[in-house]
Formats: sequence, structure tokens, C-alpha cells
Amino acid sequence: MVHVEVSGARDGHYRGRPKARYDIRTMSQRIHEAPHGQNLVIETRSGRVIIGRFDSAGPFEVLMHDCDVYVPQPGADPESYIRDAATYGVDVKQRDLAFDAAEIVRWRKLGDIPKLG
Repeated sequence: MVHVEVSGARDGHYRGRPKARYDIRTMSQRIHEAPHGQNLVIETRSGRVIIGRFDSAGPFEVLMHDCDVYVPQPGADPESYIRDAATYGVDVKQRDLAFDAAEIVRWRKLGDIPKLG
């Protein structure tokens, strides 16, 4: 596994948090390269899917707006939920959402997802 370590201080901690580790082979692109203001589909290590408008990403945290968070049942495929959001729009349930950048497995632009029908 190839890891990238992100650190904000010499001792390997940033504001009391340890270095973040993520497998760069599983990421489509680094979240820091995501287009500001675009709706993104974020898939996380836990299986949770976050869809919303990307604002910013720091070394440890991602900030998004106008989000919906989908937690699929075990064994469920979240792609139908994602395609539904691409077709009909995001069912906004959270105005602002900050989450751990190390949890991201993959991100895609919502506009690049094939629509239903």
C-alpha cells in the first residue's frame, strides 16, 4: 500500500491530531484539486456517500455546502442513489458539512455521472 503522510508540525501532529494517511492508489484525484463550487460525489472508506457543493480542503478537513449524506445498507450499491441525484438534483439535508479528508476513497463531479432514463 502506498501512503502519503500529511503533517502540519514537526512532531507529526497538527493541532493535536496525528498524521493523516490515505492510499493514493484508490483516489481518482486528490481532493485538493477538486473544482471549487462544483457539486461532487464523495465516496468514503466507511461506504458513506456525500454529495454536495465543494468549498475547500485543508490538510485534514474538507468543507462542503448544500449536502446530502447517504449511508447504504450492508451490501447495497450506492450507484443508484448517485444516479438519482445526478438526474433530479441533490436532496439538501445539511447546509454545511466538514469531514475528515483521510476518509475519502474517490470523488467525481456530479455532472459527469450518467443520468437515469
